[in-house]
Amino acid sequence: MGEKVVADGFDLSDRQRYRRKLQQCLAGLARLLAEKRFDRPRNLMGLEIELNLAGSDGMPRMVNGAVLERIASSDFQTELGMFNLEVNIAPHRLGGRVFDRLAEELRTGLGYADRKARELDAGVVMIGILPTLAQGDLVSENLSAVDRYTLLNDQIVAARGEDFTLDIHGVEQLTCTATSIVPEAACTSVQLHLQVTPGRFAAVWNAAQAVAAVQIAVGANSPFLFGRELWRESRPPLFTQATDTRPPELQAQGVRPRTWFGERWVDSAYDLFEENLRYFPALLPICDDEDPLRVLDQGGVPRLQELVLHNGTVYRWNRPVYGWVDGVPHLRVENRVLPAGPTVTDVVANAAFYYGLVRALAEDTRPVWKRLPFEDAAANFDTACRHGIDAELRWPRPGRSGGVAAVPAVRLVLDELLPLAAAGLDAWHVEPADRDFYLGVIEERCRARVNGASWQVDTFHRALASGLDRDAALAATTRRYAELMRGGEPVHRWPVGIG
Repeated sequence: MGEKVVADGFDLSDRQRYRRKLQQCLAGLARLLAEKRFDRPRNLMGLEIELNLAGSDGMPRMVNGAVLERIASSDFQTELGMFNLEVNIAPHRLGGRVFDRLAEELRTGLGYADRKARELDAGVVMIGILPTLAQGDLVSENLSAVDRYTLLNDQIVAARGEDFTLDIHGVEQLTCTATSIVPEAACTSVQLHLQVTPGRFAAVWNAAQAVAAVQIAVGANSPFLFGRELWRESRPPLFTQATDTRPPELQAQGVRPRTWFGERWVDSAYDLFEENLRYFPALLPICDDEDPLRVLDQGGVPRLQELVLHNGTVYRWNRPVYGWVDGVPHLRVENRVLPAGPTVTDVVANAAFYYGLVRALAEDTRPVWKRLPFEDAAANFDTACRHGIDAELRWPRPGRSGGVAAVPAVRLVLDELLPLAAAGLDAWHVEPADRDFYLGVIEERCRARVNGASWQVDTFHRALASGLDRDAALAATTRRYAELMRGGEPVHRWPVGIG
């Protein structure tokens, strides 16, 4: 039983024990759901932003450890690459002037972090993919010095059994290989959390899946990778390929990738946790001593650590989260769709649009997921990533027999989704001043047909036209982006060009 099956530090007995513990955790989750043991709804939202570190020349800086020492705040943490940080904002109750408060907290925290980073010529940049990253930057030597990142990298590399292939066909084509998962670190995102009751989970998750493409269309901010202009939001194809444990033969057999949009609407949170167990082998088979069923029999609440750990290695764009605070369990939907940036105002506007829209769609008497085939939702996501604010999306038409038709994303947002988002924010009891200001940012973005990706592309091409070579144009675009980001005006107001 102790014989090694792969040279990755875990033997067969480890994996068998872990598999049994996962089954016990899943049974424990089912009991918790049946017994309605979860925290009551408190309308709590949470926010995390992944960040890049870049110097005054626009180039990445591999100094996150030193920057974190200077910041000296538990709100900031490492991320996968040495040029990454992450900031975590304490949960807020949806309502009132929550978005203005959130914006002020972000400006204060990010401004402080930026000042500390600039002491090392490594300012903070909120952007989906740093345009100046080169393939040579994303190597195992630049993995953050954290044991869990090293272990995760080793496990994915061992499962893959060969180099990772990046092959993205966009405006231009990128084809290269990598020996580690570090290219994933190029993807910096915003994660939006919403605590929900078990009874509302499916409706919220389904609604979030339905609008993921719309979020990307209005919020795309990642058009470049390794000097190539690819998709308007290049994070999803990069993330999918950089974490793909499947060798080519398993890909050809239809085995699902660990970065996954999904394949169906769901009826409960249990569906997603069960799929994660059924479809994806364990990467980190580490067990604790908790017996979840015994804890339940004794009237306690299990932490379900193995289920939580495994869930964190399946990269859904809308992820189910089981949490445990002060002996009380809760469920969250974690929305991982959006890229970071461009500004605090843009980030908060994206959040307001999401929370309002999901609330309205989840409570609709004719749910969108009953009228939109899941295949269309998945295809919409791909289309939005490719084309950004110029995407056309398939969406149910008004009326009981309207069917599904293609509509420009900006028209869909302006004509149908912004009024829904406003109604959703009203249902959250958000003050009209917050509602109108932040949804107004989304409206003006759509009217101008400008988001972070379109600004980057237009500015880059203008820099090329001015006589700069490709690398210099990308660096100039990055420097100008960082300057305007710090200025704080939302991206639809940014002048095109390097200034």
